[in-house]
Amino acid sequence: MAGWASDLGLLLEERKQRIDEGCSIGDDLLARIDALDPIEDAWNSEAIDPLYDELLALSADPELEAREPNDLEAIRSLRPSDPIEILPWVMSEAALRDRLHGAWTGRCCGCASGKPVELMGMQGGRKAIKSYLQGADAWPLQDYIPERSGEVQALCKLSTRENIAFMEPDDDIHYSLVGLAVLEQYGPEFRWHDVATCWTARIPFMAICTAETQAVLNFWNGSARLAHNRINTTPEVTRMHRNPYREWIGAQIRSDGWAWACAGKPGLAAEFAWRDAHWTHTRNGIYGEMFCAAMQAAAFVEDDSQKLVDIGLSQIPAECRLAEGVRQCLTWIETCSDWEACMERLEARYPGMSPVHTINNALICVLSLFYGQMDSRISTTIAVMAGLDTDCNGATVGSIVGAAAGRSAFDESFAAPLNDLVKPAMIGFSDTTLTDLAERHLTVWKRVDEYARRIG
Repeated sequence: MAGWASDLGLLLEERKQRIDEGCSIGDDLLARIDALDPIEDAWNSEAIDPLYDELLALSADPELEAREPNDLEAIRSLRPSDPIEILPWVMSEAALRDRLHGAWTGRCCGCASGKPVELMGMQGGRKAIKSYLQGADAWPLQDYIPERSGEVQALCKLSTRENIAFMEPDDDIHYSLVGLAVLEQYGPEFRWHDVATCWTARIPFMAICTAETQAVLNFWNGSARLAHNRINTTPEVTRMHRNPYREWIGAQIRSDGWAWACAGKPGLAAEFAWRDAHWTHTRNGIYGEMFCAAMQAAAFVEDDSQKLVDIGLSQIPAECRLAEGVRQCLTWIETCSDWEACMERLEARYPGMSPVHTINNALICVLSLFYGQMDSRISTTIAVMAGLDTDCNGATVGSIVGAAAGRSAFDESFAAPLNDLVKPAMIGFSDTTLTDLAERHLTVWKRVDEYARRIG
């Protein structure tokens, strides 16, 4: 998804976001927004800024706002009555290392599998992907996307079936590396601005998108001239100022680097995810990362999809829109014979939602775990075939099923083409192996485990 938008583009997205937040936008304001010319007024800040300010000044639905807070303690107060914080487990260091290796492998396999059809999944959905794969005699998807289907060529050639030899640069993988880097540098006491500092120091600006782009711009504008005073740039500013993407998928795809360091501790994983999410996102944008982090941390111990989803739900507000959507998805799974039928229900439920919103993509992750029966390859390829944000969902599901399987039980036909190799475009991380990254995450896990014991 493009990281840049015109001033008018931001305004139009803010209008949608304010409606999602339950605002009543008057006809006069709507008419003045609609009167702007998409070409001549694209960067007309003099006309756009006052309208944007009017939108932000509107009162949100108070009942919905009460069910969807941004503060960690308020979120915790609205969780189900018995949140699952720690899972009892006994695992050797060798077994944990294998699970971490599996989680890294699954994330990279899923991300690479979805990359070539990411735009196709956003623009044409699962039907466009199915048509492409059928044209290449590759339906259902078994591993990676064929480079061509008739006259159509897939994007991201380096991640296509005929060419893949490593995990190429991708934001989903960069964010996993951020989690590792921040915990290595700052430890489990890290704060949100440590994450922001890591981003600005290590990730090329053109490699981030939407909510992350806006939050980084806000962070820079508030702190660039006073580097020592970054703490005075608040999350309320970075996540809200000209950031209409604050409930999109950007935070949800950043969960696993924190979760793997909290293996077996879904409650702490959700807290780490909140620290990471709340300076770029609000409401369900935050909850998506907490939900996925809890499941990813639990997958090292638990391999039952229903129990994993229950653990994820136990860490977010019980009556938020994401939780409501997940519960509804579980009822579809009970009655739909296959994942395509379930996707039909999902698409009918969220017809106008952005293809990179948190909620619809989170539901794809949920149904993929169930219909793929937690298989390290099948669940992941379902997440890709389902459409919307294919590389993000493939990576998230791959992270969960990879942690549950471990590298030793991971589908070798899926893992082998990557050659255990990652080539990120991130400062401080040169070409490296998944084996090495798993070892580094094991070291971080030990540090986090000591921290968890210390704080009780």
